[in-house]
Amino acid sequence: MRHGLFIILFALLFGGRVGLVHGQALPQQPAGITYLPADSLEIEALLNSEQPSLLHFARHFIGRPYVAHTLEVNDGEQLVVNTRELDCTTFVETVTALILCAQQKKHSFADYCDMLRQLRYRQGLLCGYTSRLHYFSDWIDDKQAMGFVTEIQQPAVPFTAIQQLNINYMSRHPKAYSALKNHPELIREIARQERSLTGRRYRYIPKKEVRNTAALRSCVSDGDMIAITCSRPGLDIAHLGFAVWKEDGLHLLNASQLHKKVVLEPMTLGEYLSKHPSHTGIRIIRINTKNY
Repeated sequence: MRHGLFIILFALLFGGRVGLVHGQALPQQPAGITYLPADSLEIEALLNSEQPSLLHFARHFIGRPYVAHTLEVNDGEQLVVNTRELDCTTFVETVTALILCAQQKKHSFADYCDMLRQLRYRQGLLCGYTSRLHYFSDWIDDKQAMGFVTEIQQPAVPFTAIQQLNINYMSRHPKAYSALKNHPELIREIARQERSLTGRRYRYIPKKEVRNTAALRSCVSDGDMIAITCSRPGLDIAHLGFAVWKEDGLHLLNASQLHKKVVLEPMTLGEYLSKHPSHTGIRIIRINTKNY
């Protein structure tokens, strides 16, 4: 307590700005950010590490617990930074924000928060729950338009299948989402977004083609983002992770609900897909950075 009072007194005397987050005094970040001291310390340590790379950042989180719904901690939408608990989407966003900051030589927690906001929200603007990019196809298109990523869409082997979206899961299952359950007035906007996505078409690699072949190795690189397509009604993407090539084939570095933590999947991605009947294949998204 005495240490916290000293920090606050120091800030008042020298014109600094501090905030209280979960009872601890911290340098104040922009309004509307939820995080713990451990998050900011870890992010800055990673951004200031020597020779940062995408897979270096991704492997750093191996063993971190898988926890779903970590963004649903406030009644109103805020930017949530949680490096202590990750699901497949927050893991991908966390690592992507780190490598893009490192590429741009941005090393502060405030820089990271700004980058994460740009990635998580439509056109980078946080304007409530419906501005968050809830469907990953929407995320890909929006981030591609902003110049952060490029989806690989080759009209050749192994991209031999077409995914045509028919999106409606959130609006048909609002009770599965705390924000929609508590604020049903938001469902209308979510349904509008779903209609705008429905009908979009994307090339993908069907799971029968996810084998240790020269064709797959030529179009998927270490560190590429892998989005697993699915046949579940109303959805587009079932799971996310990063590509890691090993001698026996392509593997998925991901926040795994099955393993309950971030892992480099021991089985090949082809074997993994074969064990999930609703998984139909993979889409490949490349982050626009040279620091892989």
